[in-house]
Amino acid sequence: MVDAANVVGSVPDGWWRDRAGAAGRLADRLAAALAAGRLPFDEVVVVVEGRARPGVPSGRVGSLESVHAPASGDDEIVVRCRAHAATGAAVTLASADRGLLARVAPLGVETLGPRTLRDRLD
Repeated sequence: MVDAANVVGSVPDGWWRDRAGAAGRLADRLAAALAAGRLPFDEVVVVVEGRARPGVPSGRVGSLESVHAPASGDDEIVVRCRAHAATGAAVTLASADRGLLARVAPLGVETLGPRTLRDRLD
């Protein structure tokens, strides 16, 4: 599970001027890393919210699912983590948002920092 807002926001590269473009670049990098075997996951779900939504088409392409949060991205991530964990699947969340991490910890969700995820994308 990828908290797109948090991962994109972890690098001060001007993302705030083009949130949709930054989210789209992240989704493209995630898809490429999955295809190249650089990510140790069967699938990745990237959750986008707000002005970032137009940059990432909602839906699944290969092992990457893009989800448009209807409101709070954090709330959507918790719902998705809970649903995946309920199936018995191992769930890892890429985010450094302490509040969000505290919300998913009781679900047994592992965490991955934005920098660690970004390092695996290249």
